[in-house]
Amino acid sequence: MSALKIKKGSSKHSAYNLRPNFSDVTETHTIAVLVENEPGVLARVIGLFSGRGYNIESLTVAEVDHQGHLSRITIVTKGTPQVIEQIKAQLGRIVPVRDVHDLTVEGPSVERELALLKVSGAGDKRVEALRLADIFRAQVVDSTLESFVFQLTGTPDKIDAFADLMRPLGLREIARTGVAALARGA
Repeated sequence: MSALKIKKGSSKHSAYNLRPNFSDVTETHTIAVLVENEPGVLARVIGLFSGRGYNIESLTVAEVDHQGHLSRITIVTKGTPQVIEQIKAQLGRIVPVRDVHDLTVEGPSVERELALLKVSGAGDKRVEALRLADIFRAQVVDSTLESFVFQLTGTPDKIDAFADLMRPLGLREIARTGVAALARGA
């Protein structure tokens, strides 16, 4: 026998296995789920995630067809490709679920989120907050002598960047809607 035997159960990170195992890579996916708007559906969808230890990064729900009583649930989650496929398959098996789409893999999509940010400050910090809000196209929706409330719409990364810049200027509170997403094109 050869002296270069590889032991069973040896480490995946040996010098002989330099390629990354892509099944271990965690990815972020946006999943759109069309459901019948009836009591308990959201609880069942959320139960699927919590029962298996999957995390939800963002969740939005709204009725999108009043006559058909259909709601759209948009979920942003992270997982390996196998976990994402398992989530989609299990969502599709829930009875009131009509349709499941992984917007991340189905092609280009548009994602937006709304945030309200309360920033308090005086003097130069107040002026700088207004200047940055203008650059980010945030709107002032409330103003007092001590604070502003900004409204910002954009990608989650844009909102994160704005919040990071507002922290040293007096960010006191933030409320976010979660991601709403649609596939582009026909």
